[in-house]
Amino acid sequence: MAVLDKPFIIPVFLPNAGCPHQCAFCNQTAITGERQKKISSEKLNSYINEFINHKGPQRKKIQISFYGGNFLGLKKDYVCSLLDEASKFVRQGRVDSLRFSTRPDTIDKDRLVIIKDYPVSTIELGVQSMDDRVLAMARRGHTAVDTEKAVCLLKERNYEIGIQMMVGLPGDSDTGAFATGRRIAGLYPDFVRIYPTLVLDKSPLAGWYRKGEYTPLSLKKCVSLVKRLYLLFEEKNIIVIRMGLQASESLSKESTILAGPYHPAFGHLVFSEIFLDKALAAMELENPLRDRISIKVNPKNISRIRGLNNSNIEILKKRFNIKAIQIIPDLNLTENALLVEPPIESDFVSGFVC
Repeated sequence: MAVLDKPFIIPVFLPNAGCPHQCAFCNQTAITGERQKKISSEKLNSYINEFINHKGPQRKKIQISFYGGNFLGLKKDYVCSLLDEASKFVRQGRVDSLRFSTRPDTIDKDRLVIIKDYPVSTIELGVQSMDDRVLAMARRGHTAVDTEKAVCLLKERNYEIGIQMMVGLPGDSDTGAFATGRRIAGLYPDFVRIYPTLVLDKSPLAGWYRKGEYTPLSLKKCVSLVKRLYLLFEEKNIIVIRMGLQASESLSKESTILAGPYHPAFGHLVFSEIFLDKALAAMELENPLRDRISIKVNPKNISRIRGLNNSNIEILKKRFNIKAIQIIPDLNLTENALLVEPPIESDFVSGFVC
């Protein structure tokens, strides 16, 4: 599987800035905890410096990232002022490159000319769906063809491309979301983000939810659907860099999310289900007729095989009538691998026994 060199991100949030209208699911102020405001060059400079100083000397690749709005939907002068200020840090050698998120329908030759001389390396597209009917119901204002054209233009100019998709949108289904996943995979972006649709306060979707016109996915169903999408992208060698919204103080407020499959460790839930499936398949194959077993995984996956609150362990015990499961970290295993074996008696005390 391909590996993305994850940069240290300096996030500059521009909530709803440049957006032509409010999409049905959107309330960026609720997500970012910030209100839309124009950032002065001085404030942007101070903000970036603060992040760089926090990073310290053990730096890896650093990117200044403009999120939360429709970057190329901003007025040209404002786009240039933001990129001018951010580019100073690249010229100084303190930052490696710039990135931003934008709508597919703002990617055209004229706008790409505006940014061509700036050190922008990565562009993320808020695609959400590749079903025009779902896009219309979500009030996106663009089509699947707009996405295909945007990706083509960006590939011609060798930008690193990220695509953001959503599951559980109004009018969508598991089958539809998976079809969107296949079409996105067919575009071969460099990476993907998968977000569940949440009912955010003061979004149009909140009104539909209160009227009974929209029902969000349950957490369990959403995790299983995103798991299938993750495995689809993994098969196509496309990296999924995020599943679920990043936990924040604003999202933790009960008044922010009215309903929907939110969990602060959503991605962990997805990976835990993937490793549960691996363990179930391996144990069905082995058909262990014993009361104790060992499961070996890469050390990075100890928490994933255990599951949230040891839920995977309890499922395995019940399914196969096992009294104790020994979890053994093994650096020789790849991150995707899992081995089910008889217990290693000499190591049973030193392993993670559940």
